[in-house]
Amino acid sequence: MSSFLDQAKVMVKAGKGGDGMVAFLREKYRPDGGPAGGDGGHGGSVIFYVDEGLRTLMDFRYNRLFKASAGENGMSKGKYGANAKDLYVKVPPGTIVKDAQTGEILADLLHHQDQCVVAKGGRGGRGNIKFATHKNPAPSIAENGEPGQERELSLELKILADVGLIGYPSVGKSTLLSVISNAKPKVADYPFTTLTPNLGVVHLKSGQEFVVADTPGLIEGASQGVGLGIDFLRHIERTKVLLHVIDMAGVQGRDPFEDFTSIMEELRAYNERLLLRPMIIVANKLDQPQAKENLSIFEHQLEEYYQDLNLTTPPIYRISAYQRLGVDDLLQATYRMLSESDYISLQDDNQDQKVYRLEEEAPDFEVKRLDGDLWELVGERIERLYAMTNMDHDESLQRFARQMRAMGVDEALREAGAKNGDTVLLVDYQFEFVD
Repeated sequence: MSSFLDQAKVMVKAGKGGDGMVAFLREKYRPDGGPAGGDGGHGGSVIFYVDEGLRTLMDFRYNRLFKASAGENGMSKGKYGANAKDLYVKVPPGTIVKDAQTGEILADLLHHQDQCVVAKGGRGGRGNIKFATHKNPAPSIAENGEPGQERELSLELKILADVGLIGYPSVGKSTLLSVISNAKPKVADYPFTTLTPNLGVVHLKSGQEFVVADTPGLIEGASQGVGLGIDFLRHIERTKVLLHVIDMAGVQGRDPFEDFTSIMEELRAYNERLLLRPMIIVANKLDQPQAKENLSIFEHQLEEYYQDLNLTTPPIYRISAYQRLGVDDLLQATYRMLSESDYISLQDDNQDQKVYRLEEEAPDFEVKRLDGDLWELVGERIERLYAMTNMDHDESLQRFARQMRAMGVDEALREAGAKNGDTVLLVDYQFEFVD
């Protein structure tokens, strides 16, 4: 089983707030001490944060539910419940967090210790101390804790590297990566040896260093799902420079220039702005017969290709990764290009700006008719109001009834056709409509 995972779906559930308490002070010399029920503590939030020691989403393969603790309930004698601790979840740098239902991007976590609250804990319910007034100095009213947010998240990893290795299978990308860095990719003489992206750190003699990523599985049709490329094209989105490795000897019986144009068309199909990224052509396997002759033809074809695109022809470096010939010059040129080039975003700077408009707020509730005399109230606000109502005390129920009336529930039921004595459902609670 592969140890690399770059996509995952998880459920996160923040902690419910602690319930407020209804209590009264009863001490020997204070018979009328008044209300003394404390507030509940806040529920814990679920927070994703970047740990630079992680490289994949493998931790989410089997652990798909992350649930924070609930806040502590309020206590007598005016004691407040403790707030729950937030739940911190580690993710690798380069993780994009989306709401799985809406597709909304919640966070793009790039750097060490970047963090985002992906599910907010519920606030604690108020105890009866908070409801005391001069008209009602001893209320039997308390709130339940607010439910915590619960959502399904889609995680997508786009690895962070300075340089991306691209090219057809078996052109020598893995061999090159193993030669220039501390990475140990699988190297063999058959296609698709590399099934997962590999990262390596290149250390130059001058003390400079940069990170290289090998992108496997690129063949013709990769951007439409052929082979493995569609799964890994995303990993070159954040690279600054591309090294396009070409088997100049045609060991697999392919034409070097056709390999080059096929990969470039896949880049164009995925995102046309990838063609604007700084690139070095790595003419590999120059130790093989036919390589020099093929290189001469390739250089002429490459010049014409870039003239048609009205772009500058990238430099070509001749190497043999197997014999480590020309590799040092390639690395020095790569570092210079990294230092001198600006990062080219895949978003068009000249594209029309997206205009965001305020959407109408969702209604507090909706009335639905389930049967002749059976009705249902649905809506986020009214359901949250019900969840925070302590049904064990009559005063809390009366307060809940007043709140619904103020929201216009009675009038809405009447307009919908509800009659005196009809049954109304709200989550798991039902009451009789009185006109």
